[in-house]
Amino acid sequence: MVNWIRVAFYGLLLLVVSFLLIPVQLICLRYDLMPRRYLPRVWHRIACDLLGLRVRVHGTLERRRPLLLSSNHVSWKDVLVLSSIADVVFVAKSEVKDWPVFGHLARLQASVFIEREQKRSAGQQANEIGRRLADGEVVVLFPEGTTSDGNRLLEIKSSLFGAAATAVPQSPTGVVHVQPVAISYTGIHGMPMGRYHRPIAAWPGDIGLIPHLLGVLREGAIDVEVDFGEAVDYDRRSNRKEVSRLVERRIRRMLSDRLRGRSASGAQDAA
Repeated sequence: MVNWIRVAFYGLLLLVVSFLLIPVQLICLRYDLMPRRYLPRVWHRIACDLLGLRVRVHGTLERRRPLLLSSNHVSWKDVLVLSSIADVVFVAKSEVKDWPVFGHLARLQASVFIEREQKRSAGQQANEIGRRLADGEVVVLFPEGTTSDGNRLLEIKSSLFGAAATAVPQSPTGVVHVQPVAISYTGIHGMPMGRYHRPIAAWPGDIGLIPHLLGVLREGAIDVEVDFGEAVDYDRRSNRKEVSRLVERRIRRMLSDRLRGRSASGAQDAA
């Protein structure tokens, strides 16, 4: 009973914060005002606190621009976690627009929605991502293309790095920086997270969004580690598949090390 009272109270607080910030964000989006980039970070930081997502950051966000972040994907919580750390926009599949709650939030964050089955529009979509990168926005890409169980990295789809190639001609330096990021859900209530609690961290496809959200609210104490690796420079001479393999190795190493309780070593990659 006490747990549900806490869930209701925190949910109400989040609604109040949302009602205060959403109208301001809508105005900023309408007139392309600069606060549209950092207001989502304020909301997501509050949301992480209320949901009990205790985020710890290792490494630093690359300062150079254009910057494309390439991250593993475990759950919808990844969006909250990364958005609480930096002013970012996401590349998301088009069906996200129709999700309850999170579809609206994705639009408010000016996410780039892509139709993965529409090959004829792929070039236009890549150009939009490239334009956003060249404009100085930090774009987040989940190159696995779907969520994992949080214990491993799925195969990365190199085709999604076409956005970096598209942005190269628009970059003042002729380079787009691709930074690998590993998100690891490592603990719950201060204890190491075992397989029993893994469905709270990950988002299995057979569990609805709202029940999963309520499950996270009921737990209220999840430890999340975010590792920023060494950026890879992508220029006109770069090979997309080679860059994707290098990024994949770095994410995989950081994720594996962190889940095993070791400091992530993915910032450096062996030859």
